[in-house]
Amino acid sequence: MNKSEKYKPPELDAGDVIHAMTRAGLGAIPYAGAAAGELLKLIVTPSLEKRRNQWMEEIGMGLGTLEEKMGVVLESLQENDGFIDTAIEATRIAIKTINREKREALKSAILNSALPNPPEESLQQLFLSFIDTLSVWHLKTIEYFKVQVTYSETQKGNSADNCISRIDPLGSEFSELREKGFFDFIWKDLSSRSLITTQRSDSGVISHRTTEIGKLFLDFIKNPIEEES
Repeated sequence: MNKSEKYKPPELDAGDVIHAMTRAGLGAIPYAGAAAGELLKLIVTPSLEKRRNQWMEEIGMGLGTLEEKMGVVLESLQENDGFIDTAIEATRIAIKTINREKREALKSAILNSALPNPPEESLQQLFLSFIDTLSVWHLKTIEYFKVQVTYSETQKGNSADNCISRIDPLGSEFSELREKGFFDFIWKDLSSRSLITTQRSDSGVISHRTTEIGKLFLDFIKNPIEEES
């Protein structure tokens, strides 16, 4: 059996989880539930099947590369409950989004979970929930502040209560967020999750940085194959 056949995803059947989830949800709708279920199945299922097959193929090939380049014994993963839990949850999230960056983060999470000494299982589930609920801009912000950024509030005369003006050293890629007023929300959201932090010295110097848990999260969603290369 060649590599492409070994990691080829199985064909869908009538009992596939995607069909079950879609039809079960619509079946709860009074009166029109059954008819609506069939109609949505006709419209949505081809797209779901396409996403699912593409996703399973990408994961299969990624795991195959781990086996070839990093010596991961794939058969042992069948008994690894932590890996199985991560793979199932990441797949659930991946199927419901078309965003490429999120799907890449989820793929990396599965691959990192397959490696020796992955993050603790509950931490893996927490990180997956971050991928599910955070936007791509959230992820970019965590990455941007992985290197500590310092800024003198006194020199610029910025208000300590204005989150956006205090974070002055942002790159041009964040200009859209500033214009639409999104960055203040993103910053506070990440801060509440302890993924980024702000510290102010007595001299008025402000430091913005990604926290240690934020760095662990970034490592978990970084492709280990690319890092190995």
